[in-house]
Amino acid sequence: MASLNDIRSTFLDYFRRQGHAVVDSSPLVPRNDPTLMFTNSGMVQFKNVFTGLEHRPYNRATTSQKCVRAGGKHNDLDNVGYTARHHTFFEMLGNFSFGDYFKTEAIPFAWELLTKDFGIDKTRLLTTVYHTDDEAFEIWRKVGVPEDRIIRIATDDNFWRMGPTGPCGPCTEIFYDHGDHIWGGPPGSKDEDGDRFIEIWNVVFMQNEQFEDGTLRPLEMQSIDTGMGLERIGALLQGKHDNYDTDLMRGLIEASANVTDGAPDGPGKTHHRVIADHLRSTAFLIADGVMPSNEGRGYVLRRIMRRAMRHAHMLGAQDPVMFKLVPALVRAMGGHYTELKTAEALIAETLRLEETRFRTTLDRGLKLLDAELEKIADNTDLPGEAAFKLYDTYGFPLDLTQDALREKGRGVDTRGFEAAMAEQKAKARASWAGSGDTANQAIWFELAEKHGGSEFLGYDTETAEGQVLALVEGDTLVDEAKGEVSVVVNQTPFYAESGGQVGDSGFLRWDGGEAAVKDTKKLNGVFVHQAVVTKGALRRGAAVKLEVDHSRRGAIRANHSATHLLHEALRRALGDHVAQRGSLNAPDRLRFDFSHGKALDGGELAIVEAEVNTFIRQNAPVDTRIMTPDDARALGAQALFGEKYGDEVRVVSMGTLLDSGKGAEGNTYSLELCGGTHVKRTGDIGAFVLLGDSASSAGVRRIEALTGEAALAHLRQQEARLTEVAALLKTPLADVVERVKALAEERRALSNEVAQLKRDLAMGGGTGGGTEAKDIAGVKFIGQVLSGVSGKDLPAMVDAMKARLGSGAVLLIADTGGKPAVAAGVTDDLTARLSAVDLLKAAVVELGGKGGGGRPALAQGGGADMAGAEKAIAAAEAIIKGN
Repeated sequence: MASLNDIRSTFLDYFRRQGHAVVDSSPLVPRNDPTLMFTNSGMVQFKNVFTGLEHRPYNRATTSQKCVRAGGKHNDLDNVGYTARHHTFFEMLGNFSFGDYFKTEAIPFAWELLTKDFGIDKTRLLTTVYHTDDEAFEIWRKVGVPEDRIIRIATDDNFWRMGPTGPCGPCTEIFYDHGDHIWGGPPGSKDEDGDRFIEIWNVVFMQNEQFEDGTLRPLEMQSIDTGMGLERIGALLQGKHDNYDTDLMRGLIEASANVTDGAPDGPGKTHHRVIADHLRSTAFLIADGVMPSNEGRGYVLRRIMRRAMRHAHMLGAQDPVMFKLVPALVRAMGGHYTELKTAEALIAETLRLEETRFRTTLDRGLKLLDAELEKIADNTDLPGEAAFKLYDTYGFPLDLTQDALREKGRGVDTRGFEAAMAEQKAKARASWAGSGDTANQAIWFELAEKHGGSEFLGYDTETAEGQVLALVEGDTLVDEAKGEVSVVVNQTPFYAESGGQVGDSGFLRWDGGEAAVKDTKKLNGVFVHQAVVTKGALRRGAAVKLEVDHSRRGAIRANHSATHLLHEALRRALGDHVAQRGSLNAPDRLRFDFSHGKALDGGELAIVEAEVNTFIRQNAPVDTRIMTPDDARALGAQALFGEKYGDEVRVVSMGTLLDSGKGAEGNTYSLELCGGTHVKRTGDIGAFVLLGDSASSAGVRRIEALTGEAALAHLRQQEARLTEVAALLKTPLADVVERVKALAEERRALSNEVAQLKRDLAMGGGTGGGTEAKDIAGVKFIGQVLSGVSGKDLPAMVDAMKARLGSGAVLLIADTGGKPAVAAGVTDDLTARLSAVDLLKAAVVELGGKGGGGRPALAQGGGADMAGAEKAIAAAEAIIKGN
């Protein structure tokens, strides 16, 4: 039996023999389409090639594209685990032609691969064509498909569109007939939703362009876009009717059963299927740089993770288990997708931390769900407000609640949920606000196609000469500019913002004129100098001298190189799960976000700071080599997960490990893929000072630091402040810490003494009920309004008065700047018939408050208005009388 890995290889090898370039899967985070949350089909990375905005060195390609459909328009999350063919993660096999071959080649390719290389029985296959596509019909007939097995479809099921306008064209689909023992009819019939006839391949003939008025015109470049799900064709070739019975998915399901001590095909079958599917999408998303969070892609990832974790919980798992499955996934898929091996430690640690967090809220959330269900009649939907409470308080997305209710045969009042959500809309941010990438406007594609990408000279020089190729004001090309303008030059020493390093600033000069460059960006490979003409006029075609702001670039270089040393120091101090999750290398500081689940203590920060400074003082050369991505990773270079690298990458190494016992390569301290600019030697960084670490997002920490002159200025400032403190304390600098400790202890003692005096004074008199106890229905009661004490003093004062009474009740109201703090107490002998909570609640209402609570013996709360103090005491007395 061919494995899914074998099937993938057979597909790619077939099209390689047909002259197709085998192209790596693009990341799951699209780089060329800000409208997509995740890559959801094989054609995404080729979108601009199809539209003619981009050209590749090949005109036919084949891929196995990793895809995720779990958010936005394409969302299969709810169905995963309950059906035979729904997944959040799947692989799409595809072959593509960019103006090369068309229908007469694409259809025979598909037929030959399926019937010869894969050996599928021809009599089990049938095809569909768009109802007016006579050409495709005839080609299918010629390759041997009987006319009665070629079905014309008149709906959009067989006509593909990229959007309301743009490239489009008819489709032809290939279906497999699983036999009449399975219910269902052929496509186009009334029973087409059955499982007998299953689509296995779709071929799109991109032959038209659709315009806003609905007209279709033939494209000059007619292209092919195909897609065949690996899991679906794998099930077919392995004699299965369920994708989850394939070798790859079966292996993950059995791994899930092993760690949860459950049978893979027992009562927990659905749970194991959900876990197996979600493990794949989770791992691949993390490997491509997505981390769980409360918004955007990170929010969708968290939903997927938590859904899988809930199913593990339902299998009886008491401890985190998802991270234990990562090695099984890497063994199954890491051979083809090497990023899984690279990110294995990060994936496992992220899963472990997230599941640890979620389990504490899961138990509480499910108990709340059960409690809400007990309030309503059987077979009725959960009220939307209750579902929203689960979401808002416990982090349960609506689909997780629906999933939990599905097994109980219930649903959710989604309108009520949406109404509750609308009430909080002002507080909530949209879960998706686009990818964050700059949209590739057509103008930049045009410039790239016409002139090619800009040549960057800034690794070796900070001055250069160039020719102005284009001037852009807004989105318009102009021939001359006198104010703000975006300038494109054929070559430049200016670094364009990328990889966390900010863009360069500086000057452009030409005969009779000058412009200040404020920033530099890169759009579709084109370096764009955002400038303001300050003298003369800049014209297209002019020769200019470009000069980077040298001191600013130097500070940026130092911060960027220090970031590399910091990254390695963190990995060595905290573990291999540490990976870059974002950075900023600016002239005044550096900021580094990295994957780690908890704050660094003072000792860890000190170790990291000391290690970075050790390698700065080493003054080792900073070397850069050009390598292939595979060679760089084989060497051990750290890559930014999710980055799309070209055929060649720059590998930056710095620092030497002494006495490591390894060869020259193994002695390198820091080795990373990086396209930024760096110092010549580590000593050029000067000094490194950590300012501290903080939380950036869930599972991600953020460190800020200073280097060079900024670090020295910071240290001098700190020293000056310390000297000033020593002078104020009239203490030698060396004794400042001990003197401050002594003063702090003295202050604490004085504060405690003052607080006690205030309590004693308050206990001795006041307004309101006074300190004498009243007899209320046989219960001694003290109700008193106090001033000069804080709310935190009240419990101790209540206990003291209870002790003085021996048996009775107390209500104290403290005036804390116009807002009352309240405490009530009842001696233990009376709590069976009188509760401090009841006294408190009655009083708080009169004080304009709403909350408060505690135990029968002691309760606390607060109000909004001291004017009701007398009524509050009276209300408490009424409660006592009622008992």
